[in-house]
Amino acid sequence: MDIALDKVCELILRARAIDVKEGQTDPASGSNPIDDGSVDALTSSPDDATETELRDVISGLNDDERADLIALVYIGRGDMEPEEWADAVRLAREREEASSLSTADWLIGIPNLADLLDEGLSLMGRSCT
Repeated sequence: MDIALDKVCELILRARAIDVKEGQTDPASGSNPIDDGSVDALTSSPDDATETELRDVISGLNDDERADLIALVYIGRGDMEPEEWADAVRLAREREEASSLSTADWLIGIPNLADLLDEGLSLMGRSCT
């Protein structure tokens, strides 16, 4: 893989922070966060720093690293086997070239991104632990 393990692990942590958030259930509560049990901390919003940070990290990756990240998703969700790594990377490059959707938008749109990346790493014989 051309992407460093620590970068993938950082992305997994950031994606997990996004995965635990949910849509707004009380957008104008106006109450004290302590009275609400601070549940708004788990509410997703468009200006959420966590998602912005994840976008920035993905956008800051070079072409090879982004292709590897996409290939890990393909392997993690079972679209391809670890032995097909070169093909997975080739397909990832084709996806980037053909899609009007940025890689960051595409990846963030995957609901279980962290789990897929973690599974992809595991199948490739690597781990964040």
